Amino acid sequence: MQVLVRDNNVDQALRVLKKKLQREGVFREMKARRAYEKPSEKRIREKEAAIGRARKEAKKKAQREGLLAKPKKKPFSRPTASSVHNSDTKTAA
Repeated sequence: MQVLVRDNNVDQALRVLKKKLQREGVFREMKARRAYEKPSEKRIREKEAAIGRARKEAKKKAQREGLLAKPKKKPFSRPTASSVHNSDTKTAA
């Protein structure tokens, strides 16, 4: 895997490398290979993951068909100058 370093910006190159490694699944595989996983544990883990995927798909299908209410979107609110200022000041007790 290759990442170009532009204008001696190593931090940017490291961020790009990390993103590429995450997309490839390298971190997930490293975590999985840290310790031996018995075949029975692997079957149980995969079965639980399949059940979770099925539940998620059923929930999405129910939402599309109108059986469940769609999740409400949280409005994005930027921190105001007064809230930032108030969090920075501390009173001595």
